Amino acid sequence: MALNPQLLPHGMPVPFVNELFVLDRDGVEFNVDKIPGTHGGNVKVKGTIYLSNIRIIFVASKPVGNFVAFDMPLLYIHGEKFNQPVFHCNNISGLVEPVVPDNEHRALYSTHSFKILFKEGGCGTFVPLFFNLISSVRQYNQQSNMAAETCVDPLLAAQTPVYEMMNHAYVDPNDPTRIFLQQPTPDSQLRRRTYQSRPDESI
Repeated sequence: MALNPQLLPHGMPVPFVNELFVLDRDGVEFNVDKIPGTHGGNVKVKGTIYLSNIRIIFVASKPVGNFVAFDMPLLYIHGEKFNQPVFHCNNISGLVEPVVPDNEHRALYSTHSFKILFKEGGCGTFVPLFFNLISSVRQYNQQSNMAAETCVDPLLAAQTPVYEMMNHAYVDPNDPTRIFLQQPTPDSQLRRRTYQSRPDESI
């Protein structure tokens, strides 16, 4: 995971090289723990989820403290589960490993637990696409079978073929998820090359 990834002026995440956005979904609540600088480390905030062939990114409608957005590489997510509680809204829960900067030690970073709650409308489009994509990423990138402590480049997920999955996606009329038929980035020069924040490689 990476806290506050780079965003374009209109709020969409700055893409990586070879990153393809699959969908976005408004009206979700995102819960995550162990966020520095927040009350008790826990954040509950509403906003928009973006799903790409590399990661899932939550962008808050309104910042909470220093929390604006949260980036979860698909190769770093595990324990994901779709929950359908009787008295609450449907949600996806799981764990995500941190993206550790090259010059820092893995032991300084903790695994985060997260939950994506579908507060507005159904999730019959989002949920199958998310689980199919994360399964495809794992199959295509054999490195995901390594232990969590092993350094796996999250950008390896970009090699996963996603167009066929997008073209055959079931669209649930009760789900306000928007599938990207065209990539939304107007300026192809704005492309990140690494998760690290070195100025020469940040975009």
